[in-house]
Amino acid sequence: MASIRAETPRVRTLVLDADGWSDHRAGQHLDVRLTAEDGYQAERSYSIASAPGEPLAITVERLEDGEVSPYLVDEVRDGDRFEVRGPIGGYFVWNGDEPEPVLLVAGGSGVVPLAAMARQRARAGATAPMRLLYSSRSWEDVIYRDELETLGVEVVHTLTREPPPGWDGYARRIDDELLRDVAFPASEGPRVYVCGSTRFVDAAADGLVRLGYDPLWIRTERFGATG
Repeated sequence: MASIRAETPRVRTLVLDADGWSDHRAGQHLDVRLTAEDGYQAERSYSIASAPGEPLAITVERLEDGEVSPYLVDEVRDGDRFEVRGPIGGYFVWNGDEPEPVLLVAGGSGVVPLAAMARQRARAGATAPMRLLYSSRSWEDVIYRDELETLGVEVVHTLTREPPPGWDGYARRIDDELLRDVAFPASEGPRVYVCGSTRFVDAAADGLVRLGYDPLWIRTERFGATG
């Protein structure tokens, strides 16, 4: 491992020095395998945070009952070694050369593969409009909070639990009214990528379909725990 960067109190980005790694596509993931001294192994999948062509990185949220994430967030140090396998996945990807508008909808750490797409857009100089609707528990929990404002992507936040004093943005879970405010018109035929917990993904995807989005436009990725 090459370096570690804190994103929030519960989230770290790990930049990996992976020998023999082949380049990836924005939205793909990899598997991390840890092996204990007694031979016990644990393996988990993590979205790739970096854009294609950037140093390989993953962003990990600590889950209190997790086997892998507490080590990666709290204990791993520069120079530590563990196994990775990938890149994996060819469905939830964005190549950067598609002309259609792109709507990204993230819940908690579901922002990780979507941020890779935003970084890819900036890196490639793509001109397709891109908008990110990002749901977080609190302002403190917003991953990549400062960087997202530098990528040329329109970012709309909604905070579900603890909006800070003076907050004038959205302060609720994603619903049809919020999607209607933020989403591109269905007439523009946007590409959509939704990532978060199963409940979050279902609510967002179903809401977009009710707004007239074709289900074929919507690509989803689900994981276990998020805000």
